Amino acid sequence: MRRTPARRPTIKDIALRSGVSESAVSFALNGKAGVSETTRDRVRRVADQLGWRPSAAARALSGEGSATVGLVLARPASTLGVESFFLQLVSGVQEVLATRRLGLLFQVVEDLSAECDAYRRWWAERRVDGVLVVDPRADDPRPPLLDELGLPAVVIGSLPPGDDGTGHPGITNLWADDARAMASIAGHLHGLGHRRIAHVAGLPDLTHTRRRVQSLRAEAERHGLDVTSFPTDYSETEGAEVTRRVLDSGTPPTAIVYDSDVLAVAGLAVAAARGIPVPDRLSIVAWDDSVLCRTTHPALTALVRDTTAYGRRAAEELLALLDGGVALRVEDELPRLEPRGSTGAAAP
Repeated sequence: MRRTPARRPTIKDIALRSGVSESAVSFALNGKAGVSETTRDRVRRVADQLGWRPSAAARALSGEGSATVGLVLARPASTLGVESFFLQLVSGVQEVLATRRLGLLFQVVEDLSAECDAYRRWWAERRVDGVLVVDPRADDPRPPLLDELGLPAVVIGSLPPGDDGTGHPGITNLWADDARAMASIAGHLHGLGHRRIAHVAGLPDLTHTRRRVQSLRAEAERHGLDVTSFPTDYSETEGAEVTRRVLDSGTPPTAIVYDSDVLAVAGLAVAAARGIPVPDRLSIVAWDDSVLCRTTHPALTALVRDTTAYGRRAAEELLALLDGGVALRVEDELPRLEPRGSTGAAAP
């Protein structure tokens, strides 16, 4: 069902509720003389009750829109310092925004609740014309919220199962097939004789994590593999800790698939510290390629895609929405597996 976007409270609304003139409201909210302290306090209380925020666009010289799009990351800040995926994604976004002289308002928050609060605040203050949304989750509250606010958005990554995007008139979904990509990894390792495979995954509530886990399980059933997935926060600390745990098990895997380049490099370091040769006794695959994967020894087998182009396409789809286009569901190019020195035949 199409929802009617919520209406932002205005100075007129505050004036009606407070029982004063619009000019008095303006004086009170802007700290100007001309109203009593009692009136000023009453106006500010009403403004808070209505959820009013000063409009960033109204402060702009043009007064027409914010000329800005937003991006919020609800990830631990400690995991982003060496995360090449988001740097490349943002680079692609910026390339496109620059052609229209649009700015990018970027914020890192601690959780999904804080991300939703940021959208509400940006909408109330008219700070952004649209947003880019990453890391879709199961039972994700963000698409319904953006529908309610009427804030155009591009969700980057697969929506939750059962959500085909048609219920979100202002949201385009740009996604790549994580299930097929994971199947290509499983097929590669199976062809090399690997039967015991560990999967060091990312955050467990992310839609793409769940799709990867489910795909690997399906391939395990098809090929007769023994697979186990272990969630992490994407940090090198947890990547290393999980690697130590699986290598210390009674029947350690002969291959490990990591959900990021950072996790994979952390795992490679653990193997080296324990004197486990890669790939003679352990094969390693990284989900996203980066300079980290290409400069380790051995170089890491990885899924390769043009993440900068992915960011450009996301920004182009958002601009299309802002220009009055319709919301779409757009499948991006499938990442391809590039075998390198970190994968080889399973040890007998």
